[in-house]
Amino acid sequence: MADPILQARGLGIRLRDALVLTDIDLSLSPGDILAVAGPNGAGKTTLLRCLAGILTPACGDVLLDGRPLARLSRRKTARQLAYCPQDNGERLGFTVNEAVLMGRLPFLDRFATPSAADREDARQAMTALDILHLAGRRVTELSGGEKRRVALARTLIQTKNSGGVFLLDEPTAGLDIRHALMALRVYRAKALKLGATVVAVLHDLNLAAMFCPHILLLNNGHIAAYGPTSQALTEDVLFSVFGVRATVDNRTIHFLEDA
Repeated sequence: MADPILQARGLGIRLRDALVLTDIDLSLSPGDILAVAGPNGAGKTTLLRCLAGILTPACGDVLLDGRPLARLSRRKTARQLAYCPQDNGERLGFTVNEAVLMGRLPFLDRFATPSAADREDARQAMTALDILHLAGRRVTELSGGEKRRVALARTLIQTKNSGGVFLLDEPTAGLDIRHALMALRVYRAKALKLGATVVAVLHDLNLAAMFCPHILLLNNGHIAAYGPTSQALTEDVLFSVFGVRATVDNRTIHFLEDA
């Protein structure tokens, strides 16, 4: 079994003097795909921001490849770990091609321009996320779903070509079902073929069951369930965490109308 690439140990996170997450422990190895789910306000985004090094935990620590994340430089971290937030952040007039190429910035010297290999990586990412035909368009002119795919393409090329950790906050938000499936397949392939580690916040539990072998369910600032998705997503857990009644049949969740 491979050594863990990303770990959280005894993590507690405080926002505005309130402890919003407590006793968070997780361990992920290369090739793992983990869904993070839970009700609104459960702390899913807060957890990802802490794992990305954007938030400092009140207690506990985050380890990246066995080293405390807090001791690594932002540049070094960005070469191993890519974070795609909910907000696409596309407010300036960059073209799609320029915006995607920004994913290679951690590897470029100051004032250096992207190499031919960088441009090919960007082209492949845009092809994979079905935005190559938009390469010359300004990102500010795109729809919300198109902007989301630009952000996912940029994130896809940020780490080393082999491996890396990807933290995706609601990667399918704003995407139609075809592009949602496409995006999840792209990152699953990155994990299965290159050993990348993927952590994705997902609200669609059926997509989580389809693409993520493991799931972490948060509720009221604590871990409600953590383990293989097929074992964690039970009818009792769904009712306890979300307050809805459902049946689970062969990894497919059927929500009951009178729930």
